[in-house]
Amino acid sequence: MKLVRPSTLLALAALAVWFFLLRPVSLGGPASYEIVSGTSMEPLLHAGDLVVTQAQSSYAIGELVVFRVPTGDPGAGSLIVHRLVGGDGESGYVTKGDNKPAPDLWHPKSSDILGRSWIELPGSGTVLLVLRQPLVLAALLGGLAGFAIFTSESAPSSTTGGDGSGPMPWKRRWKSSLGGKAAARGHPVPSLTPIHAMRERNAQRLAKR
Repeated sequence: MKLVRPSTLLALAALAVWFFLLRPVSLGGPASYEIVSGTSMEPLLHAGDLVVTQAQSSYAIGELVVFRVPTGDPGAGSLIVHRLVGGDGESGYVTKGDNKPAPDLWHPKSSDILGRSWIELPGSGTVLLVLRQPLVLAALLGGLAGFAIFTSESAPSSTTGGDGSGPMPWKRRWKSSLGGKAAARGHPVPSLTPIHAMRERNAQRLAKR
């Protein structure tokens, strides 16, 4: 029976977390990733920080959200990280940056909101920008693929209990030890199992008689 390695279990767990919690909206998941620019959310957020959001069925006043500027408004289509300070999802929310003296001119509705802030990672947006570069991304993926191939090839073979898929480790050690002794004495190397070796020795004794 082949056992699953702990590293494989960890990889599967990480994949499950990514699939259900961190998968981007573009891939059918609940998460969006926005890199902060400007100073409108200081001191909570600074330029270069990464905000990970999760889509919700509804949003409450006071929550920090990422929304898309509605069509027809100045800067339409831009992504903004601001706080909900009034309004509602049907007629439009009132939004404001924590470091701004007045509310925004935009009034995004629920359909314009990508999600509520879930994780805020200081300075990680800069790293994400670097990883988005084609050459860097290709090198990273190539390194991960090479590591996976190396670990799979260097992994020890699974043991078996006589099903023909490979010898047990004690058999390999026994064969090496007994085979070396037999070769030193000028006798033929015995078979893989002790029973076969015993039969071989009995046959040699009968031949001498």
